Amino acid sequence: MTWLKWLPWRYVVRYVAHKHGFIDPVALLAKLHNFAQPSEVGEPIELLRAGVVFHARGLINSRVIQHNLDWVWPYWIERQFDPNDESFIPRAFSLTHINLTHRNWTAIGYPDCPELPIVDPRGLLTPFLDSWSLDGWIMPEQGDCLLPSRADDSQQQMTVAGDVSITTTSRKQGMILQNKAWVALENGVPVVKMRLKAKADTAGYLVLALRPQNPEGVSFIHKVALNEQHDQWLVDDRKRVHFSQPADRYHVSAYKQGDVYIHLADAQQQTEGLCDVGMVTAAALFKLPENDWQEIEVTVPLTSAAQPQLQADAWPAEQQKCCQLQCPDPQYQFLYDAAINSLILHSPEDVYPGPYTYKRFWFRDAAFIIHALLCAGLTDRAARALQQFPARQTLLGYFRSQEGEWDANGEVLWILKRYVELTGRELSSDWHNPLKKGARWIINKRLSAKLDAPHAGLLPAGFSAEHLGPNDYYYWDDFWGVAGLQAAARLFSKTDPKLQQEFTDAAADFSAAIDNSLMHCASRLKRPGMPASPYRRLDAGAIGSLAIGYPVQLCRPDDARLLDTVEFLLKRCFVQDAFYQDMIHAGLNAYLTLHVAQILLRNNDPRYLVLMDAVAALSSPTGQWPEAIHPATGGGCMGDGHHVWAAAEWLLMVRNCFVREEESHLVLAAGVPERWLNSENVIRFGPAPTSFGSISLTIRQQQDENVVLQWQADWHKAKGPQLEICLPGYQRLSVAAATSGNVNLKKRSISR
Repeated sequence: MTWLKWLPWRYVVRYVAHKHGFIDPVALLAKLHNFAQPSEVGEPIELLRAGVVFHARGLINSRVIQHNLDWVWPYWIERQFDPNDESFIPRAFSLTHINLTHRNWTAIGYPDCPELPIVDPRGLLTPFLDSWSLDGWIMPEQGDCLLPSRADDSQQQMTVAGDVSITTTSRKQGMILQNKAWVALENGVPVVKMRLKAKADTAGYLVLALRPQNPEGVSFIHKVALNEQHDQWLVDDRKRVHFSQPADRYHVSAYKQGDVYIHLADAQQQTEGLCDVGMVTAAALFKLPENDWQEIEVTVPLTSAAQPQLQADAWPAEQQKCCQLQCPDPQYQFLYDAAINSLILHSPEDVYPGPYTYKRFWFRDAAFIIHALLCAGLTDRAARALQQFPARQTLLGYFRSQEGEWDANGEVLWILKRYVELTGRELSSDWHNPLKKGARWIINKRLSAKLDAPHAGLLPAGFSAEHLGPNDYYYWDDFWGVAGLQAAARLFSKTDPKLQQEFTDAAADFSAAIDNSLMHCASRLKRPGMPASPYRRLDAGAIGSLAIGYPVQLCRPDDARLLDTVEFLLKRCFVQDAFYQDMIHAGLNAYLTLHVAQILLRNNDPRYLVLMDAVAALSSPTGQWPEAIHPATGGGCMGDGHHVWAAAEWLLMVRNCFVREEESHLVLAAGVPERWLNSENVIRFGPAPTSFGSISLTIRQQQDENVVLQWQADWHKAKGPQLEICLPGYQRLSVAAATSGNVNLKKRSISR
């Protein structure tokens, strides 16, 4: 807010504030900035804008929900506003009411379709981004209704093989309601489907409800009209909701008349409604015979015209392209397959870290998600996403998604290097200038190494990865900067030796500056652990400094600085065996827990599996993780309820358990759990792309408990890499790689 530096404005703002009895905002902002290092960017304007929109919704929620608790609300509201529920949050001084306990939803969709409908934990379907929703209820002739958002007995499951769908089943007092949601292609038009199937031991009605709400709270509906055939709503003159059969009864209510829920039994019916407030509710009722099933199918077109880029039978076609896992652990198998689907769904062109709150672009998230796409064998999707990068580069070379995030250039250059390594393809000449500008931006952005300060030679203070704290000189940014320069040197190695040398030297100089800064930290902290920045103590923000070991591997697996940081985090920042980020997120983080697990796996520390098991246990019934998870409720408390970065990290973690690169060799099976091994199970993984080529593994235990490990490879070069086989519980072997082969692994004897 540089305009505040203009004296006339500062005077006017202060005068108006004092006249009306408000605190001086100029002085307040100055005080706030004192808690961060001086930076050219306070907070990214994109995040400020998103925050304003987010809390504007929360302000609307506070004006509506608490005064209308007789309405039927989404699951999170029914729980968070219930004083008898563990999710209850007192609201006394909260200006905004937002979902802090059950930020759980799951995207459904169709490969390459940008529309991503979401389903909440009780089946509430939100067809469009931040839109109104559809719900299903049962109203018996006598007794209470079955309302899934209030039901105690409700289960949800996701079909991950073939066409993706979510089925929610709710039960109450002789009533059962099944709600299945999926996206299909009809004449080239993507449509979201909801199939409601109901049965009750007394006659009544199956209810399709139109709701001005979604998993974030209120979402306005001003107008709805039912057609003459009574089989379609027109919502706000734009969106159509078609029923597979005409409704037997129909009701509409505006805000002043209350929720349509309280009017379901009214004798008078309505086919249309208007509401200036924007809180129209509507219900279509279908007769439900006693002890017999009633079924309706609801269709909502997601686009107004056919989408030629969408292919028939796209789900199985895309899934078959992927690196396949076959293992005896049903939870690990399900989560891996669900992660594959998440990656496919959220890469229509750009890659998105979520279908709702995070349906926008960050280079940081994109680097991890594209890396997972590459490791999964979804090369074309990764290449398409990378092609979107140059348009976001400024004239000075900055790869900008948000201002003040200095890690972006390093991440872009690193993921481009990984693309070349994992595919065996070289980048086209069109990339020459963006690469050169991007690498030189890192060089030019660094502070002077001659400064008499611990941050000498580092990147400037910035907002960095957002969850590390206020603006500071974050090592996360610096490690990515070094990795980016090393990547640029590698990418120019065959085309421009001068640039290769320039960036090699720059990376070495940058790395030396970081080492010098970390030496200051070690002296100050009396231990080798790496804080988030040169001026911080060890705290939860140190999670960002693990980037030196994962994913960029700038140090050995047993680097003392790296391992001491991990030990601090495990001792001070873990709850229920998961990393608890007490800065901003205030919740358990699946993806950051897996960063720690990756460091442990690289160092052959068996605790990696404890962390993997904890992350698996934190997943939702649909195989997803919100960005941060409430330690008590197990529900999402921050970020997108379907966090694709977390899904990417699960896939990468499983992949590295089977195969990972370490310098000039491949490490095989180092993280395959010993509990998976028995003579009845065959474990398979592949084909897995690596920097040396693709490889497929098969692991079988014999009757004598020895294990046969087989591989089949398609190396980039005639000679493959050295293979280090490190199956837990078995003797290690080092073999020269052939195109195919097998080894017999003997069970390691346990010394007393």
